[in-house]
Amino acid sequence: MLASKLEVLVDFGPKLDQNVLDKTLNMLKSQDGIQEAVFKDGAIMVETTLPSTQILNIVTQTSGKRAVLQGFGDTQSAVSMISSQSCCGTNVLGVVRFQQTPEGSLIADGCIDGLTPGCHGLHVHEVGDLSQGCKSIGEHFNPLSATHGAPNDPVHKRHAGDLGNICADESGRATFRIVDNVLKVWDIIGRSVAVTERKDDFGRGSSPESRIDGDSGSPVACGIIARSAGVFQNPKRICACDGVVVWDEKNRPLAGKGRREETKEKRCCKKETHNDVVKPCCRV
Repeated sequence: MLASKLEVLVDFGPKLDQNVLDKTLNMLKSQDGIQEAVFKDGAIMVETTLPSTQILNIVTQTSGKRAVLQGFGDTQSAVSMISSQSCCGTNVLGVVRFQQTPEGSLIADGCIDGLTPGCHGLHVHEVGDLSQGCKSIGEHFNPLSATHGAPNDPVHKRHAGDLGNICADESGRATFRIVDNVLKVWDIIGRSVAVTERKDDFGRGSSPESRIDGDSGSPVACGIIARSAGVFQNPKRICACDGVVVWDEKNRPLAGKGRREETKEKRCCKKETHNDVVKPCCRV
């Protein structure tokens, strides 16, 4: 199975505890599905066939420190922040990351919370238009005008955007890692990805909708697909615009209310004034 390279940034503090680092690396190396785990340039680089969420859980639980995924893949990558967009009476949130592998396949890796337990369809849609929430993202991405199908179907018998199903546990969380041989990262940047209310039947059902969308129902959450950083391509630790540190950023909206609540790190980062010009002290 194809492996992904992950750059995991860990909040070790001002002084690295070598014992904690060694314990974390040894735990990672002991796991099936992890091919390599090394400390490099201030981060842990992991080569693995496991979902990134599982890697972050291992690092967090073993080290007792906060951890974030700073880079995904060593080739062209993309990311989508999934949310219910206030469209569906639900509170679904998550992230899907895409990596184009040197072998030609695409890896879709993600974690989505707030789903009803069970399986849900995951599809790339034509456009990245959220002006009407998930209602304005268009149909499934389907450049060959094919009928709806399963991810393993021939290219002319499935939509390019048909990624199959992801399954949520009893808590409503779906953690997944999909390898697809049709989609390419450069074809989906600027489009959108959505998760649906029901399981995708892969076009094998008896209803008219089966050949259209797998009778999977309406999207319950969606997000625009944007370029993202690969391993060691993103040096950011603090957002220069508002001082939010990388550790807190993953739990906050990208903008608006709730973004700029003070943290310990931000309170220590005051603005300096020189010749009536205000300079932020936070570094990128």
